[in-house]
Amino acid sequence: MSLVFTSVIKVDENNEWFIELTDTSDGRVEICKNMDEYKEKFEKMGEDYGGNVDEVKWSQDDNVPPYHVDEIRQAMAELQAEVEAKIGRPLMEENK
Repeated sequence: MSLVFTSVIKVDENNEWFIELTDTSDGRVEICKNMDEYKEKFEKMGEDYGGNVDEVKWSQDDNVPPYHVDEIRQAMAELQAEVEAKIGRPLMEENK
C-alpha cells in the first residue's frame, strides 16, 4: 500500500490561506498557516513512515482566490529548491 498525504488549500473567515494536511492512512489532520508550518508538520508526520511518502494529492476549495494559489506555488517551488540543494539531486526524476 502506498502512503498518500492530501494537502487542501483553504481560506479562513479573514480570507487568509491555510493548508489542511491529512495522512490518509490514519486520518490525522494538521492545519498549516504558512509554509514553515507545512514543512515542519509534513516532516513530522512522515517520520512515522521513515520519511517515505509516496504521493501528495493537492486540491483547493472553490473559494480560494488565484493569488493565494500562486503564492503557495511559489513558496513550494522555493521549498523544493531548498530540499534539492540539501540532498544534491532533483526530487522528481525525469522519465527516460
